[in-house]
Amino acid sequence: MNHETIKHLLDELYEKYKNSYENDPIVFPHKYKNEEDIEIAGLIASSFAFGGVKLFMPIIEQILSKMGDSPAEFVRNFDLKNDIKCFKGIYYRFHKEREIVTLIYCLSNTLREWGSLKKLFISKKNTSSSIKEALIQFREEIIKHGISNPYFQMTNLKKLLPSPKKGSACKRMNLFLRWMVRDKDIDFGIWKEVGKENLIIPLDTHVARISRCLGLLTRKRDGWKAAEELTQSLKKFDEQDPVKYDFALCHIGIDGICNANNCDNCDIKNDL
Repeated sequence: MNHETIKHLLDELYEKYKNSYENDPIVFPHKYKNEEDIEIAGLIASSFAFGGVKLFMPIIEQILSKMGDSPAEFVRNFDLKNDIKCFKGIYYRFHKEREIVTLIYCLSNTLREWGSLKKLFISKKNTSSSIKEALIQFREEIIKHGISNPYFQMTNLKKLLPSPKKGSACKRMNLFLRWMVRDKDIDFGIWKEVGKENLIIPLDTHVARISRCLGLLTRKRDGWKAAEELTQSLKKFDEQDPVKYDFALCHIGIDGICNANNCDNCDIKNDL
């Protein structure tokens, strides 16, 4: 497909949707002004942002509503014995209250040790050669706090906070980084020490399929390497901010521009 035609399509959709966050989990951190509250709400919201939007949005709302006006304060002062009852009966798919409590407990100890999620990530980024390595260390630093306690369910926590170490695309972790790092549109830009040119596209099966249809992705398996390849392709359109096209790629599917399950029969090929 023609490079300029694809760029025109992506730029057009980006401009159309760049300030819209209806039915997007970023709506939750947007409820707060304090940066630490934005970080905690953002990590929790992005962690549960899988499956159907109408299913996970109420669960995120339910979890954050238990934390009062300041998620960061609640998490920092979290007392396992007394506060565990707050989340009784809350679950989403295979993640039950034990996984929710495990996540909050690990975040609580992380804040007590590092002060903020930003300080932790920047520390790892400063000693790492890539976003991938920084993300691996960031995630390992968080989950380490739950490993020694037999109450905690670490297997499912690791699914909530995936790592690229074994090749996962880490869509939700990259989504969280996009929110924190990008300083345009609906994103917060509160982690200014990390350049947005270093971000990796949040890759899921829908974005991957559309990207292959557009010729932006050649790898057949979704994973970290596929996310890196797609990010490099998007840098040809905007070298300094390739992840901004996350909006556009999602809406190619949402708007029905590309709606075929089989790319060989996809309408977008005729349109372009």
